[in-house]
Amino acid sequence: MPLVQLAGPTDWLGFQRATRHLIRHGRVPAEIQWATQSASPVDLFQAEDTWQASELGDHVPPVSLPAGFVALAQDVLLHDDAGRFERLYRMAWRLSRDRRLWQDPLDPGRGELEKMAHAVRREMHKMKAFVRFREVEVAPGSVRHVAWFEPAHHVVEAVAPFFVRRFTHMEWAVLTPRCCVSWHDGQLASAAGASRDSAPPADAGEALWLAYYASIFNPARLKVDMMRKEMPVRFWKNLPEATLIAPLVAGSAQRTGTMVESPGTERQRRRGHIDVPGAGAGCFPAVLEAPEATEGDALAERLLGEPATMADLAQQARRCTACPIGACATQSVWGEGPLQARLMMVGEQPGDREDLEGRPFVGPAGHLLRRAFGRLGWSRDALYLTNAVKHFKYTWRGKRRIHKTAAQQEAAACAHWLEREIGLVQPQALVAMGATAARSLLGAPVLIEANAGHWLRRADGLPVLVVHHPAALLRLPSAQQAPAFERWVAMLQQATAFVVPPVGLDTVPRAPTSQAMALST
Repeated sequence: MPLVQLAGPTDWLGFQRATRHLIRHGRVPAEIQWATQSASPVDLFQAEDTWQASELGDHVPPVSLPAGFVALAQDVLLHDDAGRFERLYRMAWRLSRDRRLWQDPLDPGRGELEKMAHAVRREMHKMKAFVRFREVEVAPGSVRHVAWFEPAHHVVEAVAPFFVRRFTHMEWAVLTPRCCVSWHDGQLASAAGASRDSAPPADAGEALWLAYYASIFNPARLKVDMMRKEMPVRFWKNLPEATLIAPLVAGSAQRTGTMVESPGTERQRRRGHIDVPGAGAGCFPAVLEAPEATEGDALAERLLGEPATMADLAQQARRCTACPIGACATQSVWGEGPLQARLMMVGEQPGDREDLEGRPFVGPAGHLLRRAFGRLGWSRDALYLTNAVKHFKYTWRGKRRIHKTAAQQEAAACAHWLEREIGLVQPQALVAMGATAARSLLGAPVLIEANAGHWLRRADGLPVLVVHHPAALLRLPSAQQAPAFERWVAMLQQATAFVVPPVGLDTVPRAPTSQAMALST
C-alpha cells in the first residue's frame, strides 16, 4: 500500500500535488496511506513504497474540483485529526467522479469536513483573542514582546499575518508547542515548536492590565456558563487575568447587592465631545469634554458685554471656549458683508478652505453659491454671508480633513454669536442654508426636505427662507446635480426682493404675508 509523505502537518502544496497525482492515476482512497515527515518508522516500514509529495512536481494536470471544497480543504488541513488527509482525499476522489455531490448539504463526508473546518476557524479566533504579549529584554536596551499560546490545531502560521498587521512596528514572537512565529526587522519567520519552559515571565505592565480587567468587570451582567463558552477553561492557565476570575465570580453577588442598594447618581447634561486630530502629538487630549450648558452663556456675558462694532464681536469670538471645536480649528470664521444688508444668508459651518483662509464661502460650496448669484442677478456686495457655527469641525481621513456635522449642543454654544451678529446687521430677511442653520435661526428642529423653499418666521418676526446647503448639491450623483441646482436657484429666487429693490420704490421690501408663510414651532 503506497504511503504519501507530506513535508509537514500544514503542507497544503504537497497535498494538492499528491491529490492530483493519485486521482490521475486512478488510486482509490482505500489504497493510500498518508503521513508527515514526523511519522513513526513503523508507518514507513509498513508501506510498500513511499511517495514524497514535494518530489511529485507540478507537471501533473490539475483536477477540476468545486471552489467551495478547495476553500474548505485549506481549513480542514489545519485540524489536529490525524485522519484529515484521508477524509479530504476521499471527498476529492468522489467529487472528481461527480461534482454534483457538493450540492448535497446532507452528505456525511461533507458534514464531517465542515465540522472540522468550523473547529479550526474557532481556534484561529481564540488565538487572536487570547494571545498575551509580555516584554522580554533580549539585549541591553532592546525589548521584544513574547507570548506563549497552546493551540489545539495547527493554526499558528495561518494566524501570524493577523499579528503582523496588528503589530507591524513591534518586535514580537509567539511561542507554541506546535510551531513558533516571530516578526523581526520586517520579516516573518517560523520555527519548530517550543517547550512550556520558554514561556515569558510576568512583566511590569501586567499589574496595570490586571487592574484594568478588574475595573471593567460587571458583576450584575455575569453569566458564568457563557463566559466559559467564550473563554474556554483550557486557555486560562496562560491568561494573566485568569487569576482574578475566581475571586471576582465569588464576590459578584455581594458586589451586585451593593450596587443595587447604592443611591443613583444625578445625570449631568453635557455638550458632548469631539475627536481631536493629532492628539498623539501631545497637542490636545484625545477627547475634550465640553462645559455644562450654562457655561457658554455665562462666558458670553463675560466676554461680550455690548460690542460697539462687528470687528469687536469677531475679536471676542476668537477667544470663545464654550465648545471644543475651536481647539481643533485654525481660526474662527466670521461673516462678511455690509452692515444693514437687507438679506443675511446663513450656512451651517466653515469648511476646510474657509478654515484656512478665515473667510466664509470660499470653497466648493461657495463657488456654487456664486454661480447662483450670477443666475439670480444678485450682487455679492449687497449680501451678508455667515455661518451658524464659527469653527470648522472635521475628522481625519488619511491626510485629508473631512467635514463633520456639528452636534446640536455645539451649534447651541455658538447661537449667541449668531444672534449678536444679526443684531448688528439688522437684516430684513434671512436665508437658512441647511438643517443646522435653520435650527439655529428658528430655535427648533427643521426638516429640510419638508420645508425647503418655504418661508418660516422667527420669534422676533424676521422671515426665514429654508433651502438646502450648497454642499448638499455637490454630494449628489453627477446626473442629479444640474436639475437639483435649477430647483435650488428657483427657491432662492423668492428672496430676490430683499436683494434688488423694485424699480422706482425707495421703501424696504415687505416680508411675506402670514398666509404665505408657515409658522415655526
